[in-house]
Amino acid sequence: MRDFPFFPTDYGVSSLILQEIPYRQEAYIHILDVQEGMLQEHLNECVAFCRMAGAEKIYGTGDGLEDYPEFTSVLEMRGDSQSDPEMRACLFPVTAELAGKWREIYNRAMRDVDNAHTLQSREEPGLSQKSGAYFIHDNGELLGIGWMEGNKLLAVAGVRKGEGKRLMHTLMSLTEGEQMVLEVASTNTPAIRLYEKMGFIPTRVVKKWHILG
Repeated sequence: MRDFPFFPTDYGVSSLILQEIPYRQEAYIHILDVQEGMLQEHLNECVAFCRMAGAEKIYGTGDGLEDYPEFTSVLEMRGDSQSDPEMRACLFPVTAELAGKWREIYNRAMRDVDNAHTLQSREEPGLSQKSGAYFIHDNGELLGIGWMEGNKLLAVAGVRKGEGKRLMHTLMSLTEGEQMVLEVASTNTPAIRLYEKMGFIPTRVVKKWHILG
C-alpha cells in the first residue's frame, strides 16, 4: 500500500503513512499545514481515509495534537564510539542474494517495536546496494543484523538473546572515535537501557506521536 506524501483536504494538508496497514494495521498522519481553527475537520477526513484503507490504529504528529493521548516519542540519542576489540564480531555486507533474508530478520525483530517501519520487497535492491546494511557473525554463527548510514545507527537486531552489547560494539567499530547518533521510541525501554549502558544519552525529542483512533 502506497503512502501519500501530500494528502489535501479543504482544511489543510498532511502526509499519510499507510505502508504499515497490511502488516500492523497501523496508519500515521503527519500534519503539515492546517487552516486556523480547522484542525479537527482536517483530522476527521484524514482519519476516515485511513480507516477506509484498513487501519485499526491511527497515530498523528504535528502542531495542535497536545490534547490527544501520547503514543510514543522518538528520541535522539548520541554517544562516542568506543568499541571493545574483544567484543567485536564480524560484519558481512548484505548482497543482492541475501537481501531478502536480511529484510525478513529485520521485519521480525521490528514487528512489535513502536514507530518501527516494515521493509517491503521492493526495497531489497536498495539494501544490497547500501554498504551500511550488515549481517553480524561470530565463527560462522549469525548473531544479528545492523544498519548504518554514515555515523547514524538505523537499526540493530539480534537473532540470539543477550547479544545486544556485542552487536553494538561491532557496529561502533565502524565509527571508532567518532560520535554515533540514533533514534529510538521512548516506549522501547530494552533498547534504551542497552544504549545507555553503551554511553548514549538522550539529546532531543525528534517528534511525538499521539493516538488519534
